[in-house]
Amino acid sequence: MALEDAAKQIDLAVTRKGFKGHSHEATFGGVTSFLRRNYTKDLTGVDVAVTGVPFDCAVTNRPGTRLGPRAIREASSLQSPDAPYGWDIDPMMDLNVVDYGDVAYDYAKVADFPAVLQAHIAGILDAGAVCLSLGGDHYITYPILKAHAEKYGPLSLIQFDAHTDTWPDDDYDRIDHGTMFYKAVKDGIVVPERSVQVGIRTTNEDTLGVNIIDARTVHTQGPEETVRQIKAIVGDNATYLTFDIDALDPAYAPGTGTPVWGGLTTAQSAIMLRDLAGINLVGMDVVEVSPPYDTTGATAIAGAHVAVELLCLWGVGRRAHG
Repeated sequence: MALEDAAKQIDLAVTRKGFKGHSHEATFGGVTSFLRRNYTKDLTGVDVAVTGVPFDCAVTNRPGTRLGPRAIREASSLQSPDAPYGWDIDPMMDLNVVDYGDVAYDYAKVADFPAVLQAHIAGILDAGAVCLSLGGDHYITYPILKAHAEKYGPLSLIQFDAHTDTWPDDDYDRIDHGTMFYKAVKDGIVVPERSVQVGIRTTNEDTLGVNIIDARTVHTQGPEETVRQIKAIVGDNATYLTFDIDALDPAYAPGTGTPVWGGLTTAQSAIMLRDLAGINLVGMDVVEVSPPYDTTGATAIAGAHVAVELLCLWGVGRRAHG
């Protein structure tokens, strides 16, 4: 049936009736919404809204992540014909997932961006949908966290990253992708003792009480033990998961702004994301995919796979937590 469908399907992102179904249209053509889901601003009956945040004005090294959402969407078309491998849930068949498009903002008014993004995310949450955000640089997680904390209260944070992003910064006029979790902890929207950063391999002496499982530890103890520790830390708390693609070693994800050697492998990351099933996940993002430095497309592909895993992770978590 798939071959027959492939001959007839085109632009399902704007022609599909209803939410569910795989896509067999050619991966090299058609409208590239995330996973070929419906493009819509109508969140009635929607479980998860995928939204792009094409912002990279907070970077400290290489730019280009403003192009990340588009690249991740394009790469995700490779996964749209089939259920995700290894899960007992298929977000394309079991969940109502839509592509909500990108946040609209004036690129020339950078100082206005945080409030604009926070309101954009709050609108999605107020409509009753869960939000999966595609970045963009990692600063975007800060306004997104603020919107989630307004709904859920102080959050546990699971952060896959090469950097802690908790460097001191008490100037709230600064927009910096290396200091936003310092502000999130100081604001009280992230509970440090119930939060964990995984894959870290850069020096920052003050962890603000956030638990650290660095990359070397993951390599030596293995992903299964790492997941056991993560689950023990976050417990049943409402949890936000952010995946900075530079958590992966540059061998697997070269297309990012601040690559650091010695990182996680894609295999380790896949095991950890799948074994985290059951956590009380309330929001998630994938950030720091920079297509100009992604010459083979491998980084965007990794980002798309992480995003699909997060959809599955949320779907399984909903079964456990309602």
